[in-house]
Amino acid sequence: MKLKRSAAPVRAEHRARLTALWHLVALGALLVCAFFFSCMIGRLPAPPREALAILGSKIIPIDPFWSAEMETVILKIRLPRIVAAIEIGAALAASGAAYQGMFRNPLVSPDILGVSAGAGFGAALGLLLGWPALGIQTGAFGFGLLAVAATWLFAVWRRAGDGGALVMILAGIVVGSVFSSLISLLKFVADPTNVLPAITFWLMGDLASVASSDVTLALVPIGAGLLALFLLRCKLNVLSFGEEQAQALGVDVPRLRLAIIAAATLITASSVAISGIIGLVGLVAPFLARRLVGPNHAIMLPASMLIGALYLLLVDDLARSALAVEIPLGILTSLIGAPFFLYLLLDMRKSWG
Repeated sequence: MKLKRSAAPVRAEHRARLTALWHLVALGALLVCAFFFSCMIGRLPAPPREALAILGSKIIPIDPFWSAEMETVILKIRLPRIVAAIEIGAALAASGAAYQGMFRNPLVSPDILGVSAGAGFGAALGLLLGWPALGIQTGAFGFGLLAVAATWLFAVWRRAGDGGALVMILAGIVVGSVFSSLISLLKFVADPTNVLPAITFWLMGDLASVASSDVTLALVPIGAGLLALFLLRCKLNVLSFGEEQAQALGVDVPRLRLAIIAAATLITASSVAISGIIGLVGLVAPFLARRLVGPNHAIMLPASMLIGALYLLLVDDLARSALAVEIPLGILTSLIGAPFFLYLLLDMRKSWG
């Protein structure tokens, strides 16, 4: 009897792990279905047989029975946008999951340290100065990194790098406010006919102008950041128990924090640089993943990525097909994500752990 009682927790843990793995498989299957569904819908709907054949023709030889116009729409217009939505949704979700684990707070989002405001200022500055598209993306990426670097340096200067998470968050709020004010200043001096609408539209978040080159260019920093977070997933679990426990287990907390912040910032800045500011994805996806598979980052991190990719892909489908005029993506993600945020505020105790 004693042996049976001691084996029961092991069997329960094994069942919980299998259930979480099945959830990952189900999320992956849903994402694949959403991918094909997204290729079919739009202002020029594609029959399922044609859409699948066009996509498959790039892998195996198929005699074309579809129009050249439909092939152009699917491969040149929809496919880069769909891949970008998956890439950015997964990236923002992973960044949010990492920050929530590091700060032990389910209300933390990827822009908590000012990266989105910094990237927004870099893009607004590029638009004001008439930079090309690559220059605007580079400016957004660079100023996003600069904003987080300023937050980190202020925290270290206040000797908060060794455990002052609250000071770091407050510093991020201050840095974000400064860059938001600078954005307002650029909008104030911008030409109201051409430049001001471009800045405003970029800050709303959008994937309409994403090209294949943008997706490929962002894949390198996003992939590097995701790989770093995946390698740190076990230490994230330890850090989630608290700084004192992590240090007792031999974890260098300041160095681990710096590595997580660097990886998450690289991911977020790269995403914002090509899509603009898209809010609440990095908050909603980790929240749903934690409820679905539990707080273990070894499973919760990939679950967050799958949910984030699926969420942003479906919202983008709604943005480009709901009305005759395309709705900015950031508006929809905020409107849809706001009820989740409100529920999270009302259920703080249950939402963590």
